[in-house]
Amino acid sequence: MKEPRMRATIDQEKQQVRERVWDLLDASSAVLDTTAHGRIPNFKGSETAAERLAALKPWHNARVIKAVPDKAQLPVRALALAEGKTVFMAVPKLADSRPFYLLDPAVLSVPPQEAASSKIAATVAPRVDVADLQPVDMVVVGSVAVNRAGVRIGKGAGYSDLEFAFLMEAGLISDRTVVVSTVHSLQVLDEDLPATDHDFGVDLIVTPDEVIFCPSPHRPAGLVWEHLDAQKIASIPVLAARASAKRR
Repeated sequence: MKEPRMRATIDQEKQQVRERVWDLLDASSAVLDTTAHGRIPNFKGSETAAERLAALKPWHNARVIKAVPDKAQLPVRALALAEGKTVFMAVPKLADSRPFYLLDPAVLSVPPQEAASSKIAATVAPRVDVADLQPVDMVVVGSVAVNRAGVRIGKGAGYSDLEFAFLMEAGLISDRTVVVSTVHSLQVLDEDLPATDHDFGVDLIVTPDEVIFCPSPHRPAGLVWEHLDAQKIASIPVLAARASAKRR
């Protein structure tokens, strides 16, 4: 029972960090929504951060990008599609047996800025399985908080970690894949942050003001099944299918 209690403590510590950062962003009027609380912050300056990312060599080298569907990363997705990069992002809550939307700029029926919207992507992009995807050159994630060592804290749902684990197990993410988080400068903390074995770290942090290179961030080898409860497994078709196969 020691490990579950330890993870519960880490979860509490993460939530304390989230609340502190959300409060700071709201007090500084640093987000475009009415509040930062309960979500990946849609921070002011996200377009500038995207442009700063687009000036980097890893971006120029990337042809396939896995991106989160959050509003803060919409400018990154739009730039990627406008530059002819293939983008894929997860179906909400991974609640489909084909859990990703595949955005191929060569066949899009709407302009990149529209296709980059998660709502429009759901209507114009095909849903695909992990087996239908290409190796990933860059992963773009949102964060609530991140430190200069590359440890990140998301909003707490855990879906980004699961998506990352799926792609690691499928061999689509490798040591060459660059993991990036675009955030407001107030989300970058100069302190140690709590993390578990299933959390992945980032190689690059890009704010509207600077680019931070993170040394040797943690990457899990794949799914950490003992960290998943039965309800979470049952709610995600890809997980449920794998769990069933494991039992046979």
